[in-house]
This record gives sequence, structure tokens and C-alpha cells, in this order.
Amino acid sequence: MITLKEVKPGQTVLVDDVKVTGQARLRFMAMGVIKGAQIKVKKVAPLGDPIEVQVKSYNLSFRRSEAEQIVVVPISAPM
Repeated sequence: MITLKEVKPGQTVLVDDVKVTGQARLRFMAMGVIKGAQIKVKKVAPLGDPIEVQVKSYNLSFRRSEAEQIVVVPISAPM
């Protein structure tokens, strides 16, 4: 089990589970971060916070603490 926090720039992963609950879970779902969604990590700041990702056709930034709550599975297919 790996989290989005551990994914390197350039890698594409599939969301396996989102561990957050309540309003934060609804916010993630509204942004398209749901089980089965493809996420490509674009950039990681020098200290690891924030992490810029591409979901569908738009870019998002996650705090490291948020990225730890997103369980992912690596894939090799391009987005």
C-alpha cells in the first residue's frame, strides 16, 4: 500500500482508496479524486509540500498531509 505522498514526479497512479471523511471527502470527490481515478504527479516542492498533480484535464495541489490520505496503485499507462 502506497500513498500519493510517496509517488515521484512523472508517475501515473490509480486511486485505490481515500481515507479522509466528512467535508474533506466531499471536497476530494468534487475534484475528481475517487476510486479508480488516474492521477499524474507533475511536481513536488523541494520540501515535499505541496504536491502538484493532474486529475483528468486540470491541475491540483495537495498538502503532504492530504496526500498521505490517498491510497494509490502504480500504473504505467499514459494519461
